[in-house]
Amino acid sequence: MPAIARSDTSILGRWWWTVDRWSLLAVIALVAFGILLAASASPAIAERLHLEPTHFLKRQAIFLVPAMIAMFTISLLSPVQVRRLGILLFIASLVLLVLTLFIGTEIKGAQRWVNIAGFSLQPSEFVKPGFTVFAAWMFATGKLHSAFPGTKVAGLSFLLVALLLLAQPDLGQSFVIIVIWFTQWFLAGLPMIFVAGIVALSLLGLVSAYFMLPHVASRVDRFIDPKSGDTYQVDKAMEAFTNGGLFGTGPGEGMVKTRLPDAHSDFIFAVAGEEFGLIACLVLVLTFAFIVLRGFFRLMHETDLFVVLAAAGLFVQFGIQALINMGSTVNLLPTKGITLPFVSYGGSSLFALAIGMGMALALTRERPQSVS
Repeated sequence: MPAIARSDTSILGRWWWTVDRWSLLAVIALVAFGILLAASASPAIAERLHLEPTHFLKRQAIFLVPAMIAMFTISLLSPVQVRRLGILLFIASLVLLVLTLFIGTEIKGAQRWVNIAGFSLQPSEFVKPGFTVFAAWMFATGKLHSAFPGTKVAGLSFLLVALLLLAQPDLGQSFVIIVIWFTQWFLAGLPMIFVAGIVALSLLGLVSAYFMLPHVASRVDRFIDPKSGDTYQVDKAMEAFTNGGLFGTGPGEGMVKTRLPDAHSDFIFAVAGEEFGLIACLVLVLTFAFIVLRGFFRLMHETDLFVVLAAAGLFVQFGIQALINMGSTVNLLPTKGITLPFVSYGGSSLFALAIGMGMALALTRERPQSVS
C-alpha cells in the first residue's frame, strides 16, 4: 500500500494524519494478542461444553471483523457526529436494559443478557460508551449555558443507569459507571465538598450492596477470608502465574485453561500469565496504561469541554475495566465478571469497546480548531 501523502485531502488522508496512530497501533496489538490467547484457551472450554474445538475462536474472529470496521468508521467522525452517535446509543441501550429485566436470559443468578436475532446481547456493555458521551454533553452544555440544568440531567441519567444495572444485578458495571460519572463531574468543576460527599455515598452504597446482595457478600467474604467460601477460580489463577514464571510455559502449553470455566473470558489474564510469563503480562499492563495516558496527553491542549469530558470518560472506562479484570485475577480485588478489553472472549464486550475506542480516537484527532 503506497504511503499517504500529507497533501492528501481525502477523508482517509485527513484521518491518517490526524488520528493518534500510536494508540491505534496499541489497540491492534491488544486485538492480536487476544486472538492468540483465544486460540490457546478456548479449545479446552469448547471441549468441556461438547462443542467444536474452534467454536469460540471462530466466533471471536467473526465478531472481530465488523467490530474493527466499526471502530475505524467511527474514528472518522467529527465531535458533533460522535455526540449524536453517543446519544442514540445511550437511548437504545436504556431500552434494552429495561427489556432485559423482563425478557432477559438468566445466567449464574444474573439477568444481563437478551437474545436478539439469535445473538446473545449484553446491553450493559453498550450503555457505558453511550452514557459517557451523553453525560459529557450534559455537563458541557450546562457549563456553557448556565440556565440549562446539565449537571442535574447528567445526575438523573446516572441514577437511572445505575438502578437498571443493580436490578440485574451487576455491581461491576455499576461501579464502572460511577467512576465515569464522577470523573466527568470532577473535570467539569465539581466542588471539593461534593467530592467528599460522593466518596462517602459510594462507600455507603458498597456497604449496602454487601448486606443486600448475597452474591456480592459472598465475593467480598471470599476476598477477605478465602476460607469462608469457594475460591477455586482465583486459586487456580494464582497457580497459573506461579507456573508461568518470567517467560511462561509456551503458547498452548498451559494447564489453567483446562480447569477454569471462564479461562477464555474473565480469567484470560491467568492464561497469559501461565503461557507467556510475567514479562508479557507487564507488557500487557503497560499497553493498557499507554493507551489511557496517551489519550489524556492528547487532551491537554483541547479547549472544547465536551471533547475533554467525553474522551476522558471513554479512556477512564477503558482503563478501569482493564484494572478491575487484572486486579481480580491476581486477587487484589473481588471478582467482578468484567472482561479484559480487546483480549477476553465476548461479542458484546468487543463491539462495545470498539465503538468506545472509535469515539475516543475520533475525539482526540488533531483539529485546526475545536469543533463543538
